[in-house]
Amino acid sequence: MAEAWDLLRGDTSGWDDRPFYLELIRRSGEPVLDVGCGTGRLLLDYLAEGIEIHGVDVSPEMLALCQAKASTLGLEPTLYEQAVEDLNLPRYYRTIIVPSSSIQLVIDPATAGRAIVRLASHLEPGGTLVMPFMTLKGDEEWTREAVRPDGALVRRTAKSEYDPVTELEDTDDLYEVLVDGKVVAAERHVQKPATRSYTVDQARALYLQARLEIERIVDGFSDKPHEDGAVFTVIGAR
Repeated sequence: MAEAWDLLRGDTSGWDDRPFYLELIRRSGEPVLDVGCGTGRLLLDYLAEGIEIHGVDVSPEMLALCQAKASTLGLEPTLYEQAVEDLNLPRYYRTIIVPSSSIQLVIDPATAGRAIVRLASHLEPGGTLVMPFMTLKGDEEWTREAVRPDGALVRRTAKSEYDPVTELEDTDDLYEVLVDGKVVAAERHVQKPATRSYTVDQARALYLQARLEIERIVDGFSDKPHEDGAVFTVIGAR
């Protein structure tokens, strides 16, 4: 899964969140912490632009890939392997970003609350915490494919089931590598549950629980006030 992650996402340079976070960083300041940095989609881009940014992730495999990519680019990132609910880093930050709705992978409400408190504790006075959330709607099923440099086809078949009563989503992801039409490697990840859905009120409550002042809630990655979109971003300050 980790090895296929970047390949199946393709070119992410045009994603809406990249300029959105960059503008917030310019407003709020450095240093920056990228929570759930993964393979470095945003972290390495920003680091290459001279931004002082650190990364943290719970996955050693993702962090290893991030470090390998950084070495190829001649970059030296500061990376930490920690769970967000137990975050304990040696410094404070002006801006903390939690991209890709990563907080929703913390499915227990009490643990999620503790995670936000830990994030808030790493903000400098007046610092900014930025997190996107998704309000899940229903079941999904899709397949994505990409060709590796060696010619092998990598395929991900994803299924998800959402329970509106529990507000939890189960996922079933099958990763396959095919050579000449034959599967030569496969890895399946089943998580029950995997993700928690959030309404605007629930996300707001997390911030307030951590004694953060909410500056604004916007649609997706825009400057427009949130109305009824499935993705919204909460921007708050310590």
